[in-house]
Formats: sequence, C-alpha cells, structure tokens
Amino acid sequence: MNATTIAGAVVAGIVGAGVLFWATAPTPDLSDASTIVPRQAVAFEADDSEMEPAAAVQPEKTEHSSMSDTVRQISRSAYDITPYSPEKVEELASKLDEETYRITQKAGTEPAFCGTLLDNHKDGVYYCAVCGLPLFSSTNKFTSGTGWPSFYQPYDEDHVKRIVDRSLGMVRTEIECARCGAHLGHVFEDGPKPTGERYCLNSASLVFHENGEKLPPESQPIKTETAYFAGGCFWGMEHYFQKGPGVIDVVSGYMQGDTPNPTYKNASRDGSGFAETVKVVYDPAKISYQRLLEAFFVMHDPTQLNRQGPDWGEQYRSGIWFATPEQEKQARAYMSKLTKTGIFDKPIVTQIEKAKKFWAAEDYHQDYIARTGRACHVRDPWVMDKAHSGAKD
Repeated sequence: MNATTIAGAVVAGIVGAGVLFWATAPTPDLSDASTIVPRQAVAFEADDSEMEPAAAVQPEKTEHSSMSDTVRQISRSAYDITPYSPEKVEELASKLDEETYRITQKAGTEPAFCGTLLDNHKDGVYYCAVCGLPLFSSTNKFTSGTGWPSFYQPYDEDHVKRIVDRSLGMVRTEIECARCGAHLGHVFEDGPKPTGERYCLNSASLVFHENGEKLPPESQPIKTETAYFAGGCFWGMEHYFQKGPGVIDVVSGYMQGDTPNPTYKNASRDGSGFAETVKVVYDPAKISYQRLLEAFFVMHDPTQLNRQGPDWGEQYRSGIWFATPEQEKQARAYMSKLTKTGIFDKPIVTQIEKAKKFWAAEDYHQDYIARTGRACHVRDPWVMDKAHSGAKD
C-alpha cells in the first residue's frame, strides 16, 4: 500500500499479526470557537474478568447483585466515582456522628464561623466525610469572610455534583459528593478568578488530610499508567485517544525539547527539539500499552518525516516517548512487526526515545476538537472495537 493513499484506506485488522489499517479522514473545517467545555468522567462497563487493582488502592464499587450490570465511572484524576447504592450510603452514614449525619444526609447547614476547617491553612486535600472522595484542595481555598470554608474550584469537576435547590424561597445551586451523594454546601457566582465561583462548604462534610499523610483505600486513585505519543497535530491525537476504552485522561503538550515552560510559538520553531505530544493516562486493567500502540499507528502515517497531513515541521514528527523499559521493548517490537508485514512501501520514521519532561500546552489547545467541532486528518482507531461490540460513536 502506497503511503500517499493510506488516508483513503478502509479500516481493517490483520488478526494474526495484530496490525491495524486506518480509515478516511474528513476534510478539516477551519471555523473558529473560543469556549472551553469541562472534561467528563469516563465510564467503563465492568465484567467478571476485570483485573482488580492492588489492595492498597482498591476503590469502592457499587453493590449490585451482578457486576455485569455495573457501569464503572472513572474521573479524570483517576478516582472511581461510580455512584454508591442506597444500601452502601446507609451503611456509611450509620457510622457518622449526629452533626455530620444531619448535614450530609439531611442537607443541613452548620452555623457560620463555627466549622472546624474554616481557619485551616495547612497544605492538603479535603475529602468527603462519608465516602472519602477528594473534593477540594488547599491550593484553591480562600478567605471569603462568609463564615464557611470557601474554594474557587473543586479538586476535580467530576467529583462534585450540582443540583438546583429551590428551598428557602430562592434558587440556589446545591453541591453534593458525586460518589455518595453527601450534601456539601452550595456554589455561588461571587468568587475570585479564575473561575469566579465560590464553593461554600460545611466543615462537617469534609475530612482534611495534610500532604504526606497516609490515605485510606477509599481516598486513593485507581492504579494507572502513562504513555506519550507524537503523531502530528495533537488536537486529533488527543481527541481520538480519549475515546479509547480504558483511557482516563489525555492532555496535549510538548516533549523532547530542553527549554522550560515552552509555548506553542517557541515549541513550533525549527530546532526547538519539541514535538506536539499527547500524554495518555490509562487504566491497565482495561486497556494495554500494546493496544495503545496499535491505535497510535492507525491514527497517523508513520512514514511521513517531520510532517503529518497538512502540517509541516519537526514539531509534527512521529514519535513514541517511552516512560519505562517495558514500554520501549513493546514499542520497538511492534514497529518491527509492522515493518515485516510490508504494509508500507516506505520506511517507518517514527522515533522511539526515552521520555523527557512533559509540558502541558495552553488551555485553548485542550479538548480542541470536542469544543470547536472541527474535523481533523487523524483517523479513528477504535472503529474495529466498536464494530465488534456493536457500540456507536
């Protein structure tokens, strides 16, 4: 297959060799947009064959009669936020003291200036008093003068649920723990920059753990691994990697250069050493590094040197930046397999190097395709998976 005609090829799989081809990419639409949409939690269908994380980081799960009926939800910060069953919440609530129960289970409010965490200025994280999910960080805490602990943003947007509250003859926005439904307080639009919001919390709804403290299992993230790929413009790579089953988070950024805090402008200069790269955080219990490699080589043309599609320059080069010796081993083995299959009539020019420091790109680059609706030349690598499972995009 000639590399110049790859973009028009139909997705197919060579089962025996474990090699995938790619699909036609739509024509890019260069319209403009500016709003940023929040990232969403990832939902995984659980099954009886799911590999369990180590005991030290074992997350809670909803208590259904059959694991096949459970939809496991993982936040972008790698916490299991699958909603607890009423029975599980009742069990946890039965262990609370009277005041904490009143506030978290009956939507109560503690008196102003009386909460134990109002004047806490230590560095650490505030966790749900009922289920232990991290909710707010000390780095986002500020003194509002209202008499309740105040924060301008959550630890993770996926961890806090917003509900319309019409009590007291007014309309307010109540906030609850996304995992156990515990009442936390309310959020108001009178906070400081950058969000302009004030999350007003009851101290009784929270448990504080100072940085460095040993955390209980329910307050720890699931076991994750990280991979780094460069395949041309990071907008498309980020977009399609995010669709991978078992992928928790994908961030666009710059790697392999030596200048600290690079910007899009200086990372795009020839000789900078940087390549547009995506950082892929994934659940190894759900998707393997091998499967990510397969997806990577489906998404782009690895025979194009210092370019990809309409984008030219060494920042658009093809590369795999390995984080562990095992990743290097798998990457080299898979690239060798691709070469032996004879799929390409040109040499694969993908670089395989030890990962240097990853620098996240500017906010306007994150989730770019999702929030702008633009198309991209990058190809969907999960088509075969969807066809096999009957899932729709």
